[in-house]
Amino acid sequence: MPLTFERLSPALGARVHGMDLREPLDAASHTALHQGLLEHKVLFLRDQLLTPRQQRDVAAHFGDLHIHPIYPKHPEQPEILVLDTELNDLRDNALWHTDVTFIQTPPLGSLLSARQVPAYGGDTLWASNSAAYAALSAPLRGLLDGLSAWHDLSKSFPLERFGQTPEGLQRFNAARAANPPVRHPVVRVHPETGVKGLFVSAGFTTRIVELEEAESEALLQLLFAHAARPEFQVRWQWQAGDLAFWDNRITQHYACDDYRPQRRVMHRATILGDRPRGPGEQG
Repeated sequence: MPLTFERLSPALGARVHGMDLREPLDAASHTALHQGLLEHKVLFLRDQLLTPRQQRDVAAHFGDLHIHPIYPKHPEQPEILVLDTELNDLRDNALWHTDVTFIQTPPLGSLLSARQVPAYGGDTLWASNSAAYAALSAPLRGLLDGLSAWHDLSKSFPLERFGQTPEGLQRFNAARAANPPVRHPVVRVHPETGVKGLFVSAGFTTRIVELEEAESEALLQLLFAHAARPEFQVRWQWQAGDLAFWDNRITQHYACDDYRPQRRVMHRATILGDRPRGPGEQG
């Protein structure tokens, strides 16, 4: 079966046909997947029930892998993060966010494998940050191009939820010490395509540096609401064995928390990226 990409929405998203990631990823398949990711921003593949080792190996073709400071890891593959509603408090995923922007080099992307899914509910939505940026007025884009913002781990992982046991408190304090708030441009230039996209999200962005507090809060709330407009989105209804691969540099996503008390188990491999650069930065 030839490799094809079936577009799912105008803004982003495509289903991949004709690729089995359980087989070793050769150079041609890697190039095709990479180009598809740049074009569509998030890719979906059915019937890809990878082992944790296979998932790690596919992700490692695209870069070094991140080990999350808070979430549990797979016992056999520490690079695989485990999102299990019987083990984790996953409410922090039920808001629009770009993964792990609380580090200096936020992820290039992630591969998310559906291990166990509810009979209904539990969809994930992705939104295009470049479509959101392009839809803003020219004067507002001009303002945003020169701004930067703080990103803080503890906004999505607060002490009151993740530090209530001795083990949890120790893990929280270690994560907070290793990951102090970082400053990123409000508008990020994609390092491969040169496309501009918003780089703020409700998950981790706390304050626009150059503005007064009230101005920052008003502008961030406007941007958070604007970026979540339906015309910038694609929605995926999971089946067990599905795999999603998204470009974390130009998207954000929202995991619907609408399925409890059903169980949902996902494995994520997270590929490290580079330092975000704004429109005025060179090199």
